[in-house]
Amino acid sequence: MDHSKNSVLNLAVLSLLSSAVLFLCFLSATRFPRPCPTRNPASVHAPTDGLGSMLARAAMPDKTLIIAVMNRAYAEQGVNSDKTMLGLFLESFWLGEGTRGMLDHVLVVAVDEAAHRRCLFQRLHCYRLETEGVDFGGEEVYMSEGFVSMMWRRTRFLTEVLRRGYSFIFTDADVMWLRNPFTRLSRNQSDDLQISTDIFNGDPRSEENLINTGFYFVRSNNKTVALFETWYARKDNATGEKEQDVLLELAREGTFEELGLNVRFLDTRYFSGFCEDSKDIRAVCTVHANCCRSISAKIFDLTAVLLDWKLFRRSGEGENAVGGANGTAAPYRWSGHVGCWRSWRVGNNSVPIA
Repeated sequence: MDHSKNSVLNLAVLSLLSSAVLFLCFLSATRFPRPCPTRNPASVHAPTDGLGSMLARAAMPDKTLIIAVMNRAYAEQGVNSDKTMLGLFLESFWLGEGTRGMLDHVLVVAVDEAAHRRCLFQRLHCYRLETEGVDFGGEEVYMSEGFVSMMWRRTRFLTEVLRRGYSFIFTDADVMWLRNPFTRLSRNQSDDLQISTDIFNGDPRSEENLINTGFYFVRSNNKTVALFETWYARKDNATGEKEQDVLLELAREGTFEELGLNVRFLDTRYFSGFCEDSKDIRAVCTVHANCCRSISAKIFDLTAVLLDWKLFRRSGEGENAVGGANGTAAPYRWSGHVGCWRSWRVGNNSVPIA
């Protein structure tokens, strides 16, 4: 009985206290009204944007980053290989001079889920680029329909990056980074596009150079956005041509000049490839497995490139160059690109390398 009375009394006290609190809140709100909290207009209207977030994370303070596009064929091991293209790409940053920290600014754009999972496993900056109704996961042999389609999808994506105000180095994953390329790229803001070449004719301003879109540095501005939009707009009239061919046509048609672009064509001494080897291993920054048809061939020959690099570094030739005529350095002899030479002798399948 006493317990019941106490319960009722406690409830009565709690009710009175609650009423008093509500009354005080009402009185405070009527005498001292507070304005409604305001919201930042940008936060109201800006949708959640996965690309914007990833670009911001990977970029340097000046909104410059490094972009590589990857599919499953580049990210996963083949049946007869214990290496991947992604693995070699990352290993080159580890072995290169002044390149390890640059991985913090690499955004890997995965065109399929398998490549995206492998990227995340490597703890890189990863963005999943989806293309409805298209599977870019398998190996796309050079100049196949799938290869050409993937190159154009890449161009469309990179156009969007430029529109968002980001400058970038685009690099194929079959480019080995042996030195920090920014030491050889012009930091002059007037140079809008700096692009690698298959064969360098000796003139960095000559539009007769054979360009290669596997490595280039482009600054974000109105001129470069206009170039990329013009470039992509030619896609439907470029039957049988890859995007690199179309960009070369634009250059030779005078589009660069019409848009007021300053374009610098990169010397293969510093930005080399299998089409034209650098003759100066003490200066070379990147080596691209261009002029090569299949992934297995690229992996075979790029493995040899990294071995050449390690042997060179170990030998100390970087400080004591081999003497050539008239006191100049003798050209360095890279291992032969045997896998890539063979890749042109077979049909559409990957090349088995013994």
